[in-house]
Amino acid sequence: MPNATYMPQNETAKLELLEHLAAISPKYQSTVEISDADMEALKNDAINLRLAHTLKHQAQSFGHQCTAYMHLLWEGDSGDTSWPTAPAIVPNPAQIITPGATARLSSLVARIKAHKNYTTAIGQDLHIIGAAIVLDTASLKPALSVKFNAGHPVIAWTKGQAAAIEIHVDRGDGNGFTFFTINTEPDTLDDTPLPAAGTGVNWQYKAIYRLHDAQVGQWSDVVSIKAVSS
Repeated sequence: MPNATYMPQNETAKLELLEHLAAISPKYQSTVEISDADMEALKNDAINLRLAHTLKHQAQSFGHQCTAYMHLLWEGDSGDTSWPTAPAIVPNPAQIITPGATARLSSLVARIKAHKNYTTAIGQDLHIIGAAIVLDTASLKPALSVKFNAGHPVIAWTKGQAAAIEIHVDRGDGNGFTFFTINTEPDTLDDTPLPAAGTGVNWQYKAIYRLHDAQVGQWSDVVSIKAVSS
């Protein structure tokens, strides 16, 4: 089962991961051979980014207070007219401040995972294994389109997370939809001999995804094309 990326997309969660790694990785330093320089950079990044994160939110909060105060002065008829108090900013950064923490973090995690002593248990403890992706197979539904290429129909589709697609065809011969093919890669050429010239027939196609050698999800909407020899 595939996993999502371990790297959070929002700033707060990414900072929490950085701080967690700075706190937990020392116990694996010798096991996966993390250098002292990498450990120091990890610690410095965690300190500096927590400080920057805190200052940012203090500034945002003060900005909101100022906006509300301006609204009071412009439009209010009563209320507390005390000026907003700016936050007391007391920076205490690490001695070394270096841009590019995301790239350093990604590089360090990649080296940890590539080490011969790395295990899933270590990855879980460090929070560098993303959550398992649970595929909702019930909602899978192919989106088909059909066009001509060199005189023959081509059924266009996208693979998505399925392993293959199963296509059925109705050639207007009274047999209804019958099995046509299973393909593992898009698109699908129908090179069945075309009807005789002057006797064009609508060929209709529908499809369903396959996973682990079984049909999954829902049948596609039916698409059609007029098949006729040139």
